[in-house]
Formats: sequence, structure tokens, C-alpha cells
Amino acid sequence: MPSGVRALIASLVATAALVGVGVVLSDPQGSSGPAGPTSPTAAPPVALDPDTDLDDLETRGLAAVRGPFCAGIAPAAVEAALGGAPTRAEAYGNGESAALTPRVTDVAHEHGCLWSTGGTTARGWVFAPPVTPARARGLVRLATGGRGCSRVADAPTFGEPGVALVCRRGDVREASYRGLLGDAWVVCSISAPRSLDRAEQLARTSRWCAAVVAATTGAR
Repeated sequence: MPSGVRALIASLVATAALVGVGVVLSDPQGSSGPAGPTSPTAAPPVALDPDTDLDDLETRGLAAVRGPFCAGIAPAAVEAALGGAPTRAEAYGNGESAALTPRVTDVAHEHGCLWSTGGTTARGWVFAPPVTPARARGLVRLATGGRGCSRVADAPTFGEPGVALVCRRGDVREASYRGLLGDAWVVCSISAPRSLDRAEQLARTSRWCAAVVAATTGAR
């Protein structure tokens, strides 16, 4: 799988602008040092039925690993999220330097990956620094206050605290879940053209996020 860190970070920054949440965090408690690029072939996929969604998982009480997880996402889960086979796949790791904008280069303090085809992209990432419940509540408020964003009514629980959002900008709609699993802040999303039925996108996102939870926590 190719590692296009710059393209990946640029995509995540675009998503951050959509939801009002940055994807680069400073680590006020210090860091154990930069890690190399994530290898998406470092571990076998987690055995999870592709039809499993967040309603089938109890995410409260689960603890995600603040490390590489992308290899744990099965190809079937990726294709279900995208509605077809991916034509692009990228991953990056904690400590990698990347061009966030043409004028700004910084270090990502997270592990993440994306797959896309056409105008649809499935993403997942987990912050490398630990996140406290107080900080997580602040992240929920920040995300919820993003322009064009609204909470998903009656959404499954995703961590504690956590939030499910739908954000719109132009012809693009992003559905996402973000929440605290243990001391790890985990985010998963599907962005797609607004021509995709909203209910279908939310159903895909619930299944996609169940796959991300399984990969980061080992839940089955």
C-alpha cells in the first residue's frame, strides 16, 4: 500500500476545516519520540462480520491502542464503506513530518489511514498522545460547533464521551463518529457526494466505524 503522507495530511486538514477540528495535536505530556511510517501489512485483519455496525458493539469501556491499527481493517470492510473497491490507499504514523499547507509543515501526532474511490473516502485515525475525559469533552464541543455540522439523532454510542456528526460543505457530506475509548481519541468518517442517500451513508459509516473500533481495540 503506498504511503503518501503529504496527500493524506492535506486531505485530513480539508476534513478538519469541514468539521472545525484540527488533526495535529501538541503533546503537552511529552512524547516517546517519532515513529516511522505505519506499515499497513504489519498485522492481520480483525475477524469482524462486514455487516456488524455500532449498534452491535458496546464501545463504552473499550480501550483503543494509541498506535498503528490500519492493518487490522479487513478489505471487505473497506469495500463496504466505499461501495466498491478502493483506487487509493494511504497511511501515516505518529511523528511523520508533513506539509499541512503550502506554507506550513508540521508533525502529525496520530496514526491514520484512508481509502477512496471516485468521490468517496473512508478514514480512520487515533491520536497518539493520551486524551483525558475533560479534553475529550472539549473536542466534542469543538466538533459539534463546526460550520455546517449537526449531531446525528439517536446515533449509537461511540466511546465516552463521543459524538456522531453529519457535516456538509458544497456537494460533499461527511458522516463521522469521534469519541474517547480508554485514553485514546478515535475518529472514523466517510465523506461522499451529497447525491449518496443520507441514510445509506449513515449506515455505511456505522459499519465502517465498527471496523475501526475492532481494529483499534480488538473487539469482535
